[in-house]
Amino acid sequence: MQGTDRHLATEHWLLSTLDGPHRDRARLEWQEHGVALLPLGGLFSAVRLPGRLVEAAVGRPFASAEVDAFLAESLHGCPVIYDPHGQRYYALVPATKPVTWKKAVDDWRVVDVDCLGRGTYLGVPRVTVTRLEAQARVSYWSVPIASAALMCAPLTVARLIAAGRHRMPEEPETWRRRRPRRWALCDHDESASEAP
Repeated sequence: MQGTDRHLATEHWLLSTLDGPHRDRARLEWQEHGVALLPLGGLFSAVRLPGRLVEAAVGRPFASAEVDAFLAESLHGCPVIYDPHGQRYYALVPATKPVTWKKAVDDWRVVDVDCLGRGTYLGVPRVTVTRLEAQARVSYWSVPIASAALMCAPLTVARLIAAGRHRMPEEPETWRRRRPRRWALCDHDESASEAP
């Protein structure tokens, strides 16, 4: 399949998380803003990884080409979105995660890792936005989505979290107080009303 055809097929798959009228809105958001809010928990979910945790795992600064290459290798080329405003990465995972993740996710929250699913929306960039645009500073595919339904393996994401957490230079409680505030286009509950 050619690159353009693959992009169109992947875009169509992403938009299938929405009903008809909302698909048109999402296409318009991609065209005007480069990012569209898509619901999680139907076709895929996301694991929110704070930039500081990823930086600790990699040993490189946020949103650099080295970090993107590291994530592509560590997560076997599976899709990851980077949000420069919140300095967070979002590894896309299957909509249903292993039951054993419940305790792990509770433990990970101390370092601001979370599993996002039903009732949560994620700012998803156009499939062609694969690098940080300095002027726009919108989310981009740190690891581009190669094809529809190819998600990160939960165990692989868990290993990345464990490596980052092990290498974090200070106590999580200290870091948590300094984390960036949540940004409305990243992830939110339908009932939340956060302003940027």
